[in-house]
Amino acid sequence: MRIPFTAVKQTALALALAFPLFAHADPSPTVLQEVKYLLSFIEQSGCEFNRNGSWASAKAAQAHVQSKLDYLLRQDKIVTALDFIDKAASESSMTGTPYQVKCGKSAAILSRTWLTDELKKYQSRYQSKR
Repeated sequence: MRIPFTAVKQTALALALAFPLFAHADPSPTVLQEVKYLLSFIEQSGCEFNRNGSWASAKAAQAHVQSKLDYLLRQDKIVTALDFIDKAASESSMTGTPYQVKCGKSAAILSRTWLTDELKKYQSRYQSKR
């Protein structure tokens, strides 16, 4: 059976029109810079991170959060730096257990609070340079 050329053109046109529905959209450069800063902040903090009852180093925490971020970016789930905090750096995707951070002798706090506070400081510094 031979397919008419017009049918091929119609199919190609339909696919071309449908493609934008599946296109990958990266977050804005500003959001990517904020997320990059927060990842660096985690890694360089020297703090300990509790994930599902186990404490880990800052470097291990950063690597874990980076892998979650990579997955979420492929799924187009990150639009803002707060999305990054909420979806990648605040709780276990498997258990829903909140991540905690302990720096030095300070009491452990929720990573969501710790990172949101740092994001606000970063944004304040960035906005003051404009």
